Amino acid sequence: MKAGLLVLAALVIGGGAAFVLLNQPAPAAEPQAEVPATATVERRDLVDTQTVDGELIYADEQQIAIEASGTVTWAPDQGKVVKRGQSLLKVDRKPVTLMYGELPLYRDLYWGVGDGPDVRQLERNLKALGYDVTVDDEFTYSTYAAIKEWQEDRGLEENGRVTAAEVVFLPAAVRVKEVAAARGDKVRPGQKALAVSGTKLQVHMDLDASDQALARKGSKVSVELPGGETVAGRITEVGTVAEVTGERDNQTTTIDVEITLTKKPKTRLDHAPVEVELQSEKHEDVLAVPVEALLALREGGFGVEVVEGGATRIVPVKTGAFGSGFVEVKGDLKEGMKVGVPST
Repeated sequence: MKAGLLVLAALVIGGGAAFVLLNQPAPAAEPQAEVPATATVERRDLVDTQTVDGELIYADEQQIAIEASGTVTWAPDQGKVVKRGQSLLKVDRKPVTLMYGELPLYRDLYWGVGDGPDVRQLERNLKALGYDVTVDDEFTYSTYAAIKEWQEDRGLEENGRVTAAEVVFLPAAVRVKEVAAARGDKVRPGQKALAVSGTKLQVHMDLDASDQALARKGSKVSVELPGGETVAGRITEVGTVAEVTGERDNQTTTIDVEITLTKKPKTRLDHAPVEVELQSEKHEDVLAVPVEALLALREGGFGVEVVEGGATRIVPVKTGAFGSGFVEVKGDLKEGMKVGVPST
């Protein structure tokens, strides 16, 4: 009986307790963790990259000396592009004309001068400017007549003779970088009058010598320009002589690297800072996730948040190559899995 009473008492007590519990408000259900935005674990090739500083410049800078003597009556504005047949400068109102060619005008050219490549160079320019002349190494009457016609058009003395006071030969069109002989200045033969450069922008880098392996002639690069514009480029020249700058503990050793851009950039700024992404090593057929999928783990290292259905779990990973916004990952992952990324 006593045992029965105890059981009954226990039931009563239990019933009372149950009564109390049943009459209490039901606890709120715990909110489920929100499933993050996801990206897919991919198998792809990655190219390891490194970003270095560079400078946007107009290449082939040089000083132009003129052989005219007198007063500068016209000078170009800084940044002006001078093409074949146009004036680099005017001295005593007489133009000093740009023509294209690799050979400097080392002698006067006139009817009776000996044959030579400089004659052909002059005739080629006259022809390109629309004058009727035969292009060869011989200075003929047709050359003489074409020069006189050109001199008339340029407002020069019509004597059929071309001198270095009238013509400067350069390989191509130039951009005026600096005017050393301004309007009103007196000039004399051999004086530096202009600083000019090529008309195309390119990128120059003083690359740390320890990173020389990153710069291979012909390699493709990506260049971020002022304003966020990105342009593809190709390494066209890598210096072979190291340059040391600074003193003692602050010395740096660099090599010159030149990059040609594949298209004309929107900016025309000279000496503007840029960032160059160089390719170092290619990793083929690796598992990769977007860089933003990486999580820093409390115990050190990195992991990713694997999303399976409505559940998530953290999987530690080892990272490898970085490139194009992706990172190589090694761990308990398979191609096609979903991993969490920050929502946009």
